[in-house]
Amino acid sequence: MSLVRVHNFSVSLDGFGAGEGQQLDAPFGHAGSRLMEWAVGTRTFREMGIPGESPGSSGVDDAFARNWGSGIGAEIMGRNKFGPQRGQWEDDGWKGWWDADPVFHTPVVVLTHHPRPALEMEGGTTFHFIDADPVAALEQARNLAGGLDVRIGGGVSTVRQFLAADLIDHLHIVLVPIVLGRGEQLWDGLEELEQRFDIEATPSPSGVVHLIFTRRTAG
Repeated sequence: MSLVRVHNFSVSLDGFGAGEGQQLDAPFGHAGSRLMEWAVGTRTFREMGIPGESPGSSGVDDAFARNWGSGIGAEIMGRNKFGPQRGQWEDDGWKGWWDADPVFHTPVVVLTHHPRPALEMEGGTTFHFIDADPVAALEQARNLAGGLDVRIGGGVSTVRQFLAADLIDHLHIVLVPIVLGRGEQLWDGLEELEQRFDIEATPSPSGVVHLIFTRRTAG
């Protein structure tokens, strides 16, 4: 069966994967860009369209970032990774934080309590808006993925829900040396999570630590 994977998910030293106060010009709330500074200078993120004066680095951080897309057939994301709106969709013209050709190039299942028609974008990305629990959402994503793996893209509550449901096989956490103090906690309610996974840690010269959680096989 295809794997369920998380990649490039940044968390502060005090466990926050997003700051408080998300809005249109602040997707990570008061955290600003600090959680993702390790990534924006990599060659992988430059190729995704992140602006910069250089083609990007190709060191440790890029080696981990580059695993993001290989073998992925669909993504699942929470509504607030797609956009800052809450409640009923007041702006049906909102098409996500990305441009007309989003970086995914696969079907994307967006979890929301307010389903809406699918949104087809350039480059093979189609957003499907559904109201479903993790098990049902994963079933739909696998149907769309064509036998390839499914990526859980965030945000924090979505990753936490899939971990709580024991549905994630590969988890890449980037521990960023900042303290946010408030926001969305990733680890709440996940006591003894480490017992399900083999864990490897790789420090980077940028100051972050890449943590790879791989599901333990039975026996």
